[in-house]
Amino acid sequence: MPGPAVEAAARGGGCCGKTAGKWEKTYLDVLGICCTAEVALVERLLAPINGVRAVTVVVPSRTVIVDHDTAAVSQFHIVKVLNKAGLEASVRAYGSSAGAPGRWPSPFIVACGVLLAASLFAPLLPPLRWLAVAAACVGSQPMLLRAFAAAGKLTLDINILMLIAVAGAVALGSYTEAGAIVFLFTVAEWLETLACTKASAGMLSLMSSVPKTVVLAETGQVVGMGDVAVGTVVAVRAGDVVPVDGVVVGGQSEVDESSLTGESFPVPKQAQSEVWAGTINLDGYISVRTTALAENSTVAKMERLVEEAQNSRSRTQRLIDSCAKHYTPAVVVLAAGVVLVPVLLGAPDLEHWFRLSLVLLVSACPCALVLSTPVATFCALLRAARMGLLVKGGNVLESLGEVRVAAFDKTGTITRGEFSIKDFLVVRDKVQMSQLLYWVSSIESKSSHPMAAALVEYAQSKSIQPKPEDVTETCIYHGEGIYGAINGKHIYIGNERIMARSSCRQQG
Repeated sequence: MPGPAVEAAARGGGCCGKTAGKWEKTYLDVLGICCTAEVALVERLLAPINGVRAVTVVVPSRTVIVDHDTAAVSQFHIVKVLNKAGLEASVRAYGSSAGAPGRWPSPFIVACGVLLAASLFAPLLPPLRWLAVAAACVGSQPMLLRAFAAAGKLTLDINILMLIAVAGAVALGSYTEAGAIVFLFTVAEWLETLACTKASAGMLSLMSSVPKTVVLAETGQVVGMGDVAVGTVVAVRAGDVVPVDGVVVGGQSEVDESSLTGESFPVPKQAQSEVWAGTINLDGYISVRTTALAENSTVAKMERLVEEAQNSRSRTQRLIDSCAKHYTPAVVVLAAGVVLVPVLLGAPDLEHWFRLSLVLLVSACPCALVLSTPVATFCALLRAARMGLLVKGGNVLESLGEVRVAAFDKTGTITRGEFSIKDFLVVRDKVQMSQLLYWVSSIESKSSHPMAAALVEYAQSKSIQPKPEDVTETCIYHGEGIYGAINGKHIYIGNERIMARSSCRQQG
């Protein structure tokens, strides 16, 4: 099976008299996390495990990050502990998408919906009303596991609230209401998970651009990224994405590093130049000796930095989370009071007050409250990431709201990163503008350089259509420009160095 995306480092020294092992950060997709109420449950399940040093829960992306000693506890034992509590955990494979559940609802939701729909025909056939009870039992299976786990850890969460409401509805003989509570709650969880998954998919756009296989330079063999060790020499052809961090040991080219640095102009690379995963090799073949494993590459570290930033809570989120700790117990106490006070006062129609208590339990679900700020922050961070901005958490976003003046250290920081032609001049009258644009655009159509695209677009804006099929010969000179033969003419396009190469440098 594919190797997990982990950040491993062997650390020397002992702790409390124990021999230190190999520490890893294991990333888990935990689909059973629906709001911050499960954070305490996850921490109480994992923190007592011997060998677990730290647990981080990123609610919007349904991600749990566990820092643990692999000699003391394995990834699969951690997954087993979470799955016993019904949290649907799995180890995230390298390069996979965060929190990637199926597009369709689970069999529990489907079965619950079908049984509930069938129970609506009870007025025609009374025994069908028992199907509503069956719907509640089938649909509540995941809720039951999470509720039992929370109760075992002395944690009161939304699952317990819903089960109390369902049990109360059944006790009152309102079977359809009981089934409806379970069905609506599970559907809401599924829709919430689906929405968060779509949002978190944007966070891994860099990782998805990195190829899953590489070509070994010495043998030409294609191997998976998980089989590439440090020091392996891999081949990167023109137009390919650099698969892993390394140093160029052969060839020369220009690399587009805008996805990592924001620098729009291609960077020349030759022997001993560093290259990074996720960047694009534009116009030459290079051999790269790897200096890091795929899961420890620059782009992988950036992905983890962005994801861990989701857990950097803002002041507003800390306030809401602090209130939420007391909110759920307060709802239970208030719902109990709605029943007990009328009983003590001897009020008539106690069933009415019992129903009001159940309505309070369902309507006062804290999920919307506790999810509002983290989901808004999460979407803002992802939106910024798609625009090329890495923001380290919600607290920074809140601080940005108070900024009145911003200073930038270079123009590249605030430009679009796309080249355009402002003006195009013919120095002498030896050739017409239309002819020159035809030559230039036809030859540049053979190049993958960012400036080539700008020249082609400019020619097309002047109603000149490039004809790359007319170009009989091309040669790219790295750091200089491009040469092409078209209609018997030898055309050099580039900077002063390529002018010297063509022996057409102007004097004076």
